[in-house]
Formats: sequence, structure tokens, C-alpha cells
Amino acid sequence: MTTPTIKLSVTPKHFPAVWACDWGQDEYGLWMSFKYKGVRQCFRWIMPGEFMMGSPETEPERYDDEKQHKVIHTQGFWLAETACTQTLWQAVMDGNPSNFKGDDRPVDSVSWEDAQQFIQKINSRIPDLNLHLPTEAQWEYACRAGTDTPFHFGENITTDQVNFDGNHPYNNGQKGEYREKTVPVKSIACNDWGLYEMHGNVWEWCSDWYGEYPDDIVFDPVGPNTGSGRVLRGGGWFSYGRCVRSAYRRRDEPGLRSHYFGFRLARGQEASQPSGGAGQSK
Repeated sequence: MTTPTIKLSVTPKHFPAVWACDWGQDEYGLWMSFKYKGVRQCFRWIMPGEFMMGSPETEPERYDDEKQHKVIHTQGFWLAETACTQTLWQAVMDGNPSNFKGDDRPVDSVSWEDAQQFIQKINSRIPDLNLHLPTEAQWEYACRAGTDTPFHFGENITTDQVNFDGNHPYNNGQKGEYREKTVPVKSIACNDWGLYEMHGNVWEWCSDWYGEYPDDIVFDPVGPNTGSGRVLRGGGWFSYGRCVRSAYRRRDEPGLRSHYFGFRLARGQEASQPSGGAGQSK
């Protein structure tokens, strides 16, 4: 597993970048930020490395589509430390579709296609920014942050750690609060790589079409060329405990909007974006 200690010792190419307004290094690793119309978004440098994607057959409450397999990321990438906020969305798109309003809350009620429109617009306005959605493998690697437990917090979670439906805890855990809404980003403790709300709050769109996992080791996977819906990860404010695990996968039609769908931006090792129609939801 890649460890935070190793992460601190490696500098990505082209650092600092022309798109960055500030940068630095802290206990979680390297970071850079851009600013658009006064709105700042910070990114964390995610080191190359390998991990076991999916869940072991011994993990409680797992699903059959989580077949465990080794993934090797040969390149590092930048990942936003938070989901895209409503403030940033409004700055780019001149509107706010969110059901749960709040400048520092994640934008919600956005489809995969909406996220692509946002990315196209902001990339056209900031030279060399080149943002995209993370791949499913990038997302899980970053979420785990070197861990192999159901959550980056460990074997179980509480509603102090994750915004989910506390009436339905994971694996006989203690019941907790059900907030019935999103919370502002950075409200809950980050993982060891400085990423906030990777579990719960809003589901996050990934670039991939949904498909079956491979049996063998894969390098820098970007998902299948076509599939039955686009992948979402992380679970949301309404999700049961089992659905906010690091390995849990969801798929939905790329054009579907919901008050529990959002996204997180990435940069580097860009995934291909195959064209195609909407698939089936799960």
C-alpha cells in the first residue's frame, strides 16, 4: 500500500502549475489550488501506487459486483479535496440546481452529463486546467488512502464520521443521527490523504461506464467502452451504512439528476470519455 509518508517525498511533474493560485505541503501531502471568480478549489496530489480494489468475500454486507482485484496506478493525479461546491458551480454555470441550498454545501441534483458540461466550461476558461471526473479506480484508491477496511475510518463508522442514514448502521453498528440533508464540505474529518466526505453526503459521479471487474491485475483502468449506466461512488446522506463503504458501486443513467448526486473533480491521467447512450439504472 502507498503510505502518507511516501506521498510526502514525491513531487509531481510541472509543480507548481500555471493553473495554480497557491500550493504547498502539509501533514497530508502536496496540494495545489485554483481560483475562479474568487472561488478557490484545493486539490490533493495522489501518488502512483497499487491497491486491492473491491471487497474481500469476508467483508460483511458486500455485493457480488465488488470482486477484489489488484489495480496499479502508474501515474499520480490530482483530486479535489472536496466535492464540487454550490459556490463553484454557480460561478461557472450561473445557476444552482441544488435541493439543499448553501454556498459551502456540495452541489446536488446534477447528472453525469451536467458535470461534463461544467467541466467543459471551466476548462475553456482556465488555461491548462484540464479537469475531468476521476475514474472509478482512482476514486476508490483515493478513498481508501492506504487502508483495506470497509471504510477509511476502519471496520465501522458512526454518524459523527459520515453523513448517512444512521437508522441503518453497518454490520450491527450503533444507530445514529439521520440528518436528511447534505452538510457543508469539510464538516467531517478527512482521510489520511486530506480528502473530505469520501463516504456519504453526496454520491459522486465517476468517468466510467459500469461494468464487471476483471480477474487479473490491471494497470490504470478507465472502465469499459460501453456499459449499463455511469458509475457513482461514496454513498449519500440518505444511504444505509453498507452503501457508503469504500468498495460499494452504484450505476445510473448519465442524464439522471437527483438531490443526492454530486461530483468531485480530478486532474491528470485523464480517462477516455467514450460516447454512447444512457444505460440502465441500478
